[in-house]
Amino acid sequence: MSYIDLHMHSYISDDGEFSPKELVDLCLEKKQKYFAIADHNSIKAIEEAMDYCLDKEIKIIPAIELDCTIGEVNLHVLGYGIDYKTSAFDKIEEDIIMQEQEASKKRMKLVRELGIDFSDEIIEKLSRNGVVNGEMIAEAAMLYDKDKKNPLLQPYYKNGSRSDNPYVNFYWDFCAKGKAAYAEVKYISLKEAIEVIEKSGGVPVLAHPGNNVKEDETLLEEIISQGIKGMEVYSSYHSKEQVEFYKNFAKKHNLFLTCGSDFHGKTKPSISIGGIDCEDNEENILSSLRKFIEID
Repeated sequence: MSYIDLHMHSYISDDGEFSPKELVDLCLEKKQKYFAIADHNSIKAIEEAMDYCLDKEIKIIPAIELDCTIGEVNLHVLGYGIDYKTSAFDKIEEDIIMQEQEASKKRMKLVRELGIDFSDEIIEKLSRNGVVNGEMIAEAAMLYDKDKKNPLLQPYYKNGSRSDNPYVNFYWDFCAKGKAAYAEVKYISLKEAIEVIEKSGGVPVLAHPGNNVKEDETLLEEIISQGIKGMEVYSSYHSKEQVEFYKNFAKKHNLFLTCGSDFHGKTKPSISIGGIDCEDNEENILSSLRKFIEID
């Protein structure tokens, strides 16, 4: 258990569950000293959380998680210490919401064509801004399959092979890039993501590389050549072997390390705030960040 968690999501992210204030309270319960709400392509949670933290024994680092691409690979880049009033972030969010609204229709159609049905009424209750992601479809489909008879959903029920984080695993299995129900959304380039983060006073960090990049050193070197300064080495998604790999890679390329759970709530129930072992490197992580951004 670490006392810093620099990657979590509020309900501003379509797949997040809790309000910014609720996240602060959860962090306090978990005895966090520093945290960051890094919503997907949005800064809307930051001000509320910052105001709520003012009279509490906890520090928030303004952050965002930007979807972006390098070649054919989709990446997530964290921006820490950003000026959250930068208008460029709002423009990015608006563009992605518009694309996602159209992609949602295709996504639902493709899932149904696979033989997985769900209630439109439940989807409407779960959806925000007219966006329907894979996690929402999974939740609606599992509620619809009352007798748990659909063979395609068996891995996501209790004791199934994908039941640890059933909703997000459904997304990765059916709705992620290259999967049967994938609906394309065009993201900004990695170079653009780094530029907007740095222009807003922030520092760019590659999020959970084990999810998107694996241990592809050639691709990692191409990514960091664009201007990445840090790497989320300590992540819920990384095995001990991966942590060692990314630590060594970061040291070799003069990247600083960060630690984040990627807590969302119900879409990733096996992930908890502060639940990442960062090998007692909290002070080193904060010290490295302070070289780039202001932290109280």
